[in-house]
Amino acid sequence: MTYETARHFADSWGLLSMTVLFIGLIGWTFRKGAKKAHDEAANMIFRDDDNG
Repeated sequence: MTYETARHFADSWGLLSMTVLFIGLIGWTFRKGAKKAHDEAANMIFRDDDNG
């Protein structure tokens, strides 16, 4: 594979695949069923707190 071929691939399909991956990860984070998991992760540090 030459440099020009690799560069052309990265400029076109590489950019497209990174964009699709980014949108997929953002969608996964803000999906409807994720609120419970995010709330649980946010409050995990307080689970064994004896001062409350």
